[in-house]
Amino acid sequence: MASDDPKQQSYSYEQAGVNIAAGNALVKAIGPLAKATARPGADAELGGFGGFFDLKAAGYKDPLLVAGNDGVGTKVKLAIDHDRHDAIGIDLVAMCVNDLIVQGAEPLFFLDYFATGRLDNGVAERVVAGIAEGCKLAGCALIGGETAEMPGMYADGDYDLAGFCVGAVERGEQLTGDRVAEGDVLLGLASSGVHSNGYSLVRRLAADKGWKMDRPALFDNERLLIEHLIEPTRIYVKSLLPFIRSGRIHALAHITGGGLLENVPRVLPAGLHARIDADAWEQPRLMAFLQAQGNIEPKEMARTFNCGIGMVLAVAPDEADALARDLGHAGETVFRIGEIVAGDKGCTVFGSAEAWSAREPWEAVHFG
Repeated sequence: MASDDPKQQSYSYEQAGVNIAAGNALVKAIGPLAKATARPGADAELGGFGGFFDLKAAGYKDPLLVAGNDGVGTKVKLAIDHDRHDAIGIDLVAMCVNDLIVQGAEPLFFLDYFATGRLDNGVAERVVAGIAEGCKLAGCALIGGETAEMPGMYADGDYDLAGFCVGAVERGEQLTGDRVAEGDVLLGLASSGVHSNGYSLVRRLAADKGWKMDRPALFDNERLLIEHLIEPTRIYVKSLLPFIRSGRIHALAHITGGGLLENVPRVLPAGLHARIDADAWEQPRLMAFLQAQGNIEPKEMARTFNCGIGMVLAVAPDEADALARDLGHAGETVFRIGEIVAGDKGCTVFGSAEAWSAREPWEAVHFG
């Protein structure tokens, strides 16, 4: 007989809020998703304490390893609140692999961390399916991960994500910015939307302005507003990698937190300054909507959102037109957005009175 004495009560992990059986079931369910991401060097089997990767089998002779990790910020909350879990995993992969490709590194393998208060296998499987899809888009293998069920740490239904990726580049082919020179042309690759930065401001606007997420967007009657806002981050790996390996790109900047203004200087050597002309491409309708809704100044747009440019390339001036054409054939939308000039290390984004709803010509400057 069970004792009524609290001191004699038998406890279990499940009573504390952790369901080991559900966790095991999830691992079994996502196994085929991981296996579908297998590539040379990794068989993408799950279940051990760690994942193996064979650099020799991947074709590398004298590689440098490059590692990165990231999350997707408060875009996760948008996915949770609107039951849009299927693509947030693509964002997670994109934020990591796009950071590796700017070093010239091919993403090789990926691991994820999924933390929640109470494990909902249906939601978790949808998230991991997105991670697997992102890995396939990037050409890397999903070789492991961790699911943490932590009652009391997260509200019911909430979860958070972190991603970890390792890539490789042959010694001598890495991008360090040392090839960037005065006169280099800046090419911008179009973003797929807000990507995964600026969502604290997006969510604040949504709350303050009472946006109806499940209705068509004011700027697009064909799609719901939530579909525009949850659009996953574009993965640029496969289109850029051949041109990196052929030496046609001097430097790359992934436009994340800090926008154009703060990310481009990260790949510049001392004594060089990037000048970006906001009139060089049409402001995406989503960005114009966000700016109008928040009455956001152009300078603030340039340091908060990607403003329609997800990746910036520095290339030799005699290479710019041909590379733009070749990248277009690879599926990218390419704009010639600026140039590299002599000056203090930094970036200036400028525009006319017609650019980004400005009332007069403007410029935003960042040094660093």
